[in-house]
Amino acid sequence: MWYNQGMDGQEYLDQISASVKPIKAKRNGIFSSKFFMVGMIGLICLIIIIILGAILSGNKGGEKNLSYALALHIDNTAEVVKNYQNEIKSSNLRSSSASLYGVLADTSSKLTNYLTEKYGTKIKDADQKIIEQATLEKDGLESELFEAKINGILDRIFTHKIAYEISVLMAEETEILEKTGNDDLKEILTTSYNSLSTLYSKFNDYSETN
Repeated sequence: MWYNQGMDGQEYLDQISASVKPIKAKRNGIFSSKFFMVGMIGLICLIIIIILGAILSGNKGGEKNLSYALALHIDNTAEVVKNYQNEIKSSNLRSSSASLYGVLADTSSKLTNYLTEKYGTKIKDADQKIIEQATLEKDGLESELFEAKINGILDRIFTHKIAYEISVLMAEETEILEKTGNDDLKEILTTSYNSLSTLYSKFNDYSETN
């Protein structure tokens, strides 16, 4: 481009402007493609379906495992209560313990029958990790009660420990009740929960001075 001396400055600038073509931005072909967008939507839908399937599957498996864990916890607690009931000095505490054992035994029988009919397996055939955890917790409880017996403070420790076990059982039952849609299981757990709730106060509020 050369400058014509006959042009004024504005004409020269206009000529330069006219000779320069605007550069259009290139579109990224793959990301703007309709096929790409359709594929992405399909992939997102597939991921959502997989996640929902995993959640639903997890809820079913969770209900089963939680129910077996609860059954083991109930059986173990009932066994510990029975083993130490005659060692308790307080007649009121022995009476509460007998009532608790009756509730646990009744719930255990109903829950065991329900699980056997629904899943076709007995409590002893539950997942090994669940059994090991339940056994570990039972051994810990028995160890603390045995030590309390030796030290002459069994009544005091028994009330605290059993009140705690009752609260945990109630929490486990609540968790299952929130997951299950089975009316039979709901009835079993609701009956147990209401009975445990009444007994909890007897242990939690117990005083050796009573």
